[in-house]
Amino acid sequence: MTDRPTAQSLGLDFGTTNTVAALGRTGDSTQLVRFGTGPEASAVFRSALCFWEDERAWQGIAHEAGPWAIGEYLQSPLDCRFIQSFKSVAASPLFERTLIYNRPYGFDDLGRIFLEHLASHGGEAMKSLPDRIIVGRPVEYAGARADDQLARQRYDLMFQNFGKELLYVYEPLGAAHSYATRLDRPATILVADFGGGTTDFSVVSIAEPGAKRRCKPLAHTGIAIAGDQFDYRIVDRLVLPLLGKGGRYRSFGKVLDIPGGYFADFGNWSRLAMMRSRKTLDELRRLQRDAISPDQIGNMIALIENEQGFALYDAVGQLKRALSDSDAAKFSFSGGGIDIAADVERSQFEQWIAPDLKRIEGTMDSALEKAGTAATAIDRVFLTGGSSLIPAIRKVFGERFGHERIATGDELTSIAHGLALIGMEDEPEQWAA
Repeated sequence: MTDRPTAQSLGLDFGTTNTVAALGRTGDSTQLVRFGTGPEASAVFRSALCFWEDERAWQGIAHEAGPWAIGEYLQSPLDCRFIQSFKSVAASPLFERTLIYNRPYGFDDLGRIFLEHLASHGGEAMKSLPDRIIVGRPVEYAGARADDQLARQRYDLMFQNFGKELLYVYEPLGAAHSYATRLDRPATILVADFGGGTTDFSVVSIAEPGAKRRCKPLAHTGIAIAGDQFDYRIVDRLVLPLLGKGGRYRSFGKVLDIPGGYFADFGNWSRLAMMRSRKTLDELRRLQRDAISPDQIGNMIALIENEQGFALYDAVGQLKRALSDSDAAKFSFSGGGIDIAADVERSQFEQWIAPDLKRIEGTMDSALEKAGTAATAIDRVFLTGGSSLIPAIRKVFGERFGHERIATGDELTSIAHGLALIGMEDEPEQWAA
């Protein structure tokens, strides 16, 4: 990837966990946008926002995004509102707006603020954007009763001032264009994109180099299971039992199971902030008084009161990554007066996510069926996205297609690279989802 004076397109992989941008120059030349300056600059921008009250800011509310949002939150977690993975509600009819310091914010409001900071931290590379913006979108959106049309409307509002020509392209199709630059002969490939909120598949026929249209999509499928779900499996199996899940309490002379509803909001760490209300905390204190193991409920109360949700899930993410490199790792969390530590074997984690992997494999089968392509006809399987590094995932594809046909690399940046390449074509609209 080389640097040229002008850009023809911007490929934007707006992800649930991370966002990556690439500028398309000429031919196969692209440049990843790096955010920040000096040795800390990175091509990966965390999809996060932080809001706090500041009388000097517009309407008294200041905000930041990316790693800078995380920095603001960690400085003062009790005095700000931190939001992550907001892409996961893009297609949800259940989400209309969220109140931040008594001011309503819709998805498009959050999105425009996020893009504003993304461009600001991109420096010179993002100062003068090209007219053509290619935005990745999942094949299937996350969330209950996901509505594609609603997501499109919200995306349109989010990006309405972010380029004159806006196109949406399936994320795995962007990765297919990136991988095609590595091939020197025709091939039929399966792209598997493991993101934070969704896992998507594309079956693509790649023509010989120099062909007018190198990529021909044959089928796409997706499912709302990915990295965030794997994180929750760890929380559910390892952490929540230490916070009272599965425990019992006394009520009117009877010993009853603690209702599971108390733990529902732990499925997403950002929802834990909503539990820090007087009503919820009073209920938990009454439960603690009557619990057989009151210390466990006390840990849950301390976690909520001290806004430790982000730190907890960060520790979970560290464990998940460690288990990708080792057969065993230690889970360690300390914060808000709570100390939790446990040894975890990779085989345990693989057992926890086994039902999810089975559903993901079924979605892959659907892609092959829709494409009318047998597994034996797939020349290469390109795995991309952060969760593709999990050994159990690579094992599924290796056993199905043969390890010699598995291709990896650029797990966090391949989609943005491919989207930028699409934006440099004469008729990029042919790829629009």
